[in-house]
Amino acid sequence: MPVTIDLRQAIIHKVHGQSEADLRHMIEGSVDGPEAALPGLGAVFEIMWKNLDTAKQDKLVTLLHEHLKTITLGSITS
Repeated sequence: MPVTIDLRQAIIHKVHGQSEADLRHMIEGSVDGPEAALPGLGAVFEIMWKNLDTAKQDKLVTLLHEHLKTITLGSITS
């Protein structure tokens, strides 16, 4: 019987045990990269989010909110 894992598990399996440099390379290679990389960033973000205390989550949301105010829809690039 084949083993079936979901996308989240596959991504975590792929990055598990990587060095900090490898993780940075994966993140930097995914940012502004192909849309296929977005689920990987989402899974990594989820791991970070779950392990941040409320104050750090609040700070991250504030940072995102402030940045989003500076973006015009016409300036978004893929």
